[in-house]
Amino acid sequence: MSGNRPLISILMPAYNHERFVQEAIRSIINQTYQNLELIIIDDGSTDSTWAKIQEMKADCEKRFVRADFSTQENQGICETENKLISKTQGEYIYMIASDDIAKPQAIETLHKSLSEKKYVLAVGNEDFIDSNSEKIGIDEKFQHQSLVNAKYKTFCDYYSGEAGINYKSKNFGCYASFLKRNYIPNGLLILSSALKQFKYNAEAPLEDWYMHMQLSKIGRYKFVDEVLFSYRLHRNNTIEDKQYLWKMSQKTIEYEERLSLSNPKLRKLFIQATISKIYLNLGFIQIYKRKFFGKKSYCLNLFGKEFILKEKNIP
Repeated sequence: MSGNRPLISILMPAYNHERFVQEAIRSIINQTYQNLELIIIDDGSTDSTWAKIQEMKADCEKRFVRADFSTQENQGICETENKLISKTQGEYIYMIASDDIAKPQAIETLHKSLSEKKYVLAVGNEDFIDSNSEKIGIDEKFQHQSLVNAKYKTFCDYYSGEAGINYKSKNFGCYASFLKRNYIPNGLLILSSALKQFKYNAEAPLEDWYMHMQLSKIGRYKFVDEVLFSYRLHRNNTIEDKQYLWKMSQKTIEYEERLSLSNPKLRKLFIQATISKIYLNLGFIQIYKRKFFGKKSYCLNLFGKEFILKEKNIP
């Protein structure tokens, strides 16, 4: 430990970000929190991303307790994240993509919240930058706007305005809320012991949303009302392809449904989180309506087993 402060592991999956990866690494080098290890896996980039990472190796070895850089044939984000996590030695894990930027005080600020041991994850707000690292904003459709003309200047402004998310609510980060959407900004500090209780799975391709659904079953979330991260919006963002994002969302939530309903400990939690109205509740028998990700179901629950009486898509 450095000054009796716990080690924090920084994880950076990298893929085809030759223009941005060094800036992302420098943002970690410049962190005010000192006791850090940096672990990067280049997931088979076809540009010069790996060469750009190697150029930073000497500076990183001077700055960090450990700098572990490697490259591999492309295996996808889920497998890459699992490998990164398996390499960690820290008590906490901080995640950053290879095209984003962490504010200098980000890890220091988030660690103060997690060190109380009440929470499994702490996160702050994030602003937006373009391909030239200039600050920008977004409109109601999450489309790029100049900062002056933008309706929303931060991630939390957008989700507060468009989805009615209350980041200061006691329900922030609860499991039921994640069954509707992922509304958590980037730049997460996570308790390592919590993150290592599950693995990412390619059947749930929106790995960040899947992660939040799992972590929220384990413990509480802490929101820090401060901009601690810059998310880069450019043409290669997955978020730009709405149709593709919708398909990945469907796959992820379908996997979560199978996961939860197959586990007796999670089944009740999942059903309760998606019930919109109960018509009859006698303990051993329940009749209710569930609204869940584009479907409305009328259900009978008999001695803990659910039967779908009628189901239709929500227009």
